[in-house]
Amino acid sequence: MIIYSEKKKTSMNILELCLTLLINATALILATSIFKGIYISNFWYGILAAAVIMILNKTVKPFIKLLALPITIYTLGLFYPFVNVFILKIAGLLIGKNFIVDGWIAPFFVSIFISLFTIILDALITKQIVGDKK
Repeated sequence: MIIYSEKKKTSMNILELCLTLLINATALILATSIFKGIYISNFWYGILAAAVIMILNKTVKPFIKLLALPITIYTLGLFYPFVNVFILKIAGLLIGKNFIVDGWIAPFFVSIFISLFTIILDALITKQIVGDKK
């Protein structure tokens, strides 16, 4: 028995990339105004931070997830948001004084907030404009 499935689209077109970048930057700026553990100096550094986080999510995050897999299984998935905290911390180190991530607890909630905010806005904006062609 042969089962055929549609090939998933893995690349983004330029419109989808720009919309995702703006949504992530907006989520970071909003998180800065809500939570005290994260600081972004202005919107342009928010866009830069969103771009750095997107690049880190594609390159470094799979290795961090692999290294954190035993503790993630042991904690029944509760450690997984700390992987996102590591990505935020690395982005803060790369960008410098214009994007500061302090502590571990506040960035934990910031990463959950950013994930939820991005999922909601991606469904409301990006999927409506670009279309659900995946």
